[in-house]
Amino acid sequence: MFRIPALRFINRAVVVNGQAGRFIATGAPACNSTDGGYRPPTPMIDLEDKSLPIPEYKQKKNEPLQLQKSRLLYQSRKRGMLENGLLLSTFAAKYLAEMSPAQTKLYDQLINLPSNDWDIFYWATGVKPTPKEYDNEVMNMLKNHVKNNDREQRFMQPDLYAKAN
Repeated sequence: MFRIPALRFINRAVVVNGQAGRFIATGAPACNSTDGGYRPPTPMIDLEDKSLPIPEYKQKKNEPLQLQKSRLLYQSRKRGMLENGLLLSTFAAKYLAEMSPAQTKLYDQLINLPSNDWDIFYWATGVKPTPKEYDNEVMNMLKNHVKNNDREQRFMQPDLYAKAN
């Protein structure tokens, strides 16, 4: 028979087999009551630390325009955060196919050069001012798209391909 260690919950503290300790999201004890207080299980990371190894985006040379647009469509949909996934996927579905090669390059730089997706979101929604290197016609198109003057419902990403009747 399988036995689970005895657990009792006392005022947000957990006692496992007589050993008191607080638990965090991982379920592992962060400290026990005798060591003098909370100690994070790993050192905290300062997000402004410039020594963090963030890979630099390398622009593809001689990439065919249609292949570049296919890659950008994929990257617009797979952002890792719902807000940008919705904004950029609906934007790409609406505008990417008709973009000129110069506009496509600007869009590529816009979604791939900033290291923080929240920056793109804040620039597009007007929460933060757009840096001059990204303040261009494609960013203006995105800002206009975000305003959603036509009041389109954008609660899910559009289909990749048009549905056949």
